[in-house]
Amino acid sequence: MSVSVVDVQKRELGRTGRQVGVVGLGAWQLGADWGEVDEDQALGVLSAAADAGVTFIDTADVYGDGRSERLVGRFLKGRKDSGITVATKMGRRIAPQDPAIYALHNFRAWTDRSRENLGVDTLDLVQLHCPPTPVYSADEVFDGLDTLVQEGRVAAYGVSVETRAEALTAIARPGVASVQIILNALRLGPLAEVLPAARAAGVGIIARVPLASGLLSGRYDANTTFADNDHRSYNRNGEAFDVGETFSGVEFGTGLEAVRRLAPLVPSGAGMAAFALRWIVDQPGVSVVIPGARTAAQARANAAAADLQPLTAEQLEAVREVYDELIAPQVADRW
Repeated sequence: MSVSVVDVQKRELGRTGRQVGVVGLGAWQLGADWGEVDEDQALGVLSAAADAGVTFIDTADVYGDGRSERLVGRFLKGRKDSGITVATKMGRRIAPQDPAIYALHNFRAWTDRSRENLGVDTLDLVQLHCPPTPVYSADEVFDGLDTLVQEGRVAAYGVSVETRAEALTAIARPGVASVQIILNALRLGPLAEVLPAARAAGVGIIARVPLASGLLSGRYDANTTFADNDHRSYNRNGEAFDVGETFSGVEFGTGLEAVRRLAPLVPSGAGMAAFALRWIVDQPGVSVVIPGARTAAQARANAAAADLQPLTAEQLEAVREVYDELIAPQVADRW
């Protein structure tokens, strides 16, 4: 049965040479850490995203210890000619995080597991998953990643980073195809150096945590609560992993105030989430933004952000003013 798919604007994903839609899908929610998402619900999210024109899915071996990868693989079996690029990540399943674990023998084992989970011979893109900072300066790490390409285990490799300094170190590596970094209207740090450096080097930028863990959806208020198995409950202060991954490291109340000030900028007929995603798409150098979704409706709404008109200079300046006043004092010197 043929499936009607929406055609969306595409950009080249850095040194992968692949064309991907500007709005993709982050599949963390389909694995773990965001409350319960059952299999039918997860497959519905994937189908809705693909039908809405999404051609890039980002997952990781650690999301549900492979659950997210397996669900994506199950979905792809029914979409053989979808043209969807799947990126996964590796390295965070091992604790503690010692730089020594980022070695070729582990790379082979990790990518073999991900290839099995996803049901593919060659991974489209594999990314180091926010490894310890010294990893980015280790020649043997990138030699090992080059070997994975030579062996056909992966078509390309990139890195997912926490800090701007890590991003700049990775961009200087000739084999790095893409850098995944937190970028949103509450996290403007990468705009000054990282995005220009990536553009100059031909490295793709994958913008993650685009809605600041839902803050920029506009759906939350001071009374909002989250499930115990949701990182927005258990990682508020960085108890489980880098606090920058939860609400972009912004204190919840401050984030709510920022959203209140941003709300008047949202175009008529659009939602806060679409506005926030469009802001990212409009940043020069961004290849793809990867909002997550727990429902099919959310996936469709996120994809529709690509259809919004580019934001005006006035809207962009207003986002900057809110960031400078409220957010920068909390995050500017950290990420």
